Amino acid sequence: MDVAFFSAEGWESWGLSAKPLIPEGMAMLVGDDLRFESGDGRRLPLSLVNEWLRLLPVSGCPAPSSWGTYARILRDWAVAADEHGVGIFDTRDRLKALLSHYAVERSCGDPKRHLRAKTWNQHMSVLGLFYRWAVAEGHAAAVPFTYRQGVALYAESVRQILVNEATRRTPKAHVTIKYLAEDFATMFVNGLAGLRPDGTEDEGQGRFRGRHLARNGAVGELVLSSGPRLQEFTYLLACEVPALPPAPTLMPIAFPLPENITKGSKFRVTFASYSALARTHAYLGLERMLACEGSAWLPPKRWGEPLLVTEMDARGGRVNGDRVLWETLRPAQRRRLVAPDGGSMLLAVRSDGGPFTAWASVFERTSKRIAERFDPRFPHVHPHRLRHTFAMAVMERLVAGFYEQAARLAAAGSGADAALAHYLTTSEPLLVLRDLLGHSSVLTTEKYLRRLDMLRVFREHYEDTGRRWGFLEDEAAEREADGEFADEMVML
Repeated sequence: MDVAFFSAEGWESWGLSAKPLIPEGMAMLVGDDLRFESGDGRRLPLSLVNEWLRLLPVSGCPAPSSWGTYARILRDWAVAADEHGVGIFDTRDRLKALLSHYAVERSCGDPKRHLRAKTWNQHMSVLGLFYRWAVAEGHAAAVPFTYRQGVALYAESVRQILVNEATRRTPKAHVTIKYLAEDFATMFVNGLAGLRPDGTEDEGQGRFRGRHLARNGAVGELVLSSGPRLQEFTYLLACEVPALPPAPTLMPIAFPLPENITKGSKFRVTFASYSALARTHAYLGLERMLACEGSAWLPPKRWGEPLLVTEMDARGGRVNGDRVLWETLRPAQRRRLVAPDGGSMLLAVRSDGGPFTAWASVFERTSKRIAERFDPRFPHVHPHRLRHTFAMAVMERLVAGFYEQAARLAAAGSGADAALAHYLTTSEPLLVLRDLLGHSSVLTTEKYLRRLDMLRVFREHYEDTGRRWGFLEDEAAEREADGEFADEMVML
């Protein structure tokens, strides 16, 4: 049994009267015998699984990037059922016995098939959704899970929930969500650019001779400066990068993120620092230009036909002859765009001008190199950790009033974005961060910050302000007082 992805290319030759009502790129399960019906015309369970998968876009999973994950989870479950002679819609006792064996296999069996607690819980959640649908549609008479009543508390709201007892305990959220301290963030960007932690050239024995260092360093600093998610910066087009102001500024620069690449398809405006944008434009103007100019790259056939761009500007262009706005394009379409002068339209490209999307691998290799060569404390950096780092850095600056001071200085000079300056000087910090991160509610932002170390931000700001205004004793006075008590202890 395997997972396949639907493509309607060439459907006219299939003998159909109309194009199939199956979303492009939809995942489906295909058995070894390629059958979906029994000899007497009854639908096989695999056909019902595929029906549920086709309904994912209207069942809370509109993102094509997740369809394959759901299909693979159901495939593993179906394969396990087939190995032990259990039907997907068997009796409750047999399904529960299968679930018990499956849990042991995925935790104590072949190490290559082990699932961590968080991943196991994701599998159970997907299977739970599938079986609830199957029961509601009359396809199944029983489910393999046992549920208990639970209570969810948040702020002042209380609600009853069903808890799947097949799930495993996981670490508390504040333990699993990490961010980079300022020195580690700088070290990481320098590492992406092939530099030593202090920003100097990596020379001598064992020095790093990586490729695309300008690209990696530029994108890394841009993400730390603006906080987009992995999909949001991976599928950003080069022409969507904000223009660089004519002069350096402390004010952040507005950075719109088109809705069709954001989580939940919600348009939002974050911002980026001048230095990050300057570095990105330097990459655009040299390394990227050299890679793309005259490139013969075309998207592989499995992606679909090439989308050839002509007459382009910052908002859109002609794609295969039709005028298209960039904001309407989804990731699968964006990676097929071919620029007028050759090469991909994405911000990050390979040496042949094709789109580069393997950021998780680049970040992992960089983290490992820094830990092995310079600082063994350096953590593994997943792309989302940069988003957490951005959130913490912004909150520190909001609490300290940095952006307010920068806005007032820029407004007194010549050139601040009036709307952004007004917004930063009049809005509550939590509201600002909510909008930058794209959360639907300030309660989400508050819960998110609780998982980070916000108490440290407020404590350090309180202590720093107290020392500057003389409300708290400075370090010299603290040391002197400690000395007095040390002398007292000696006398005793």
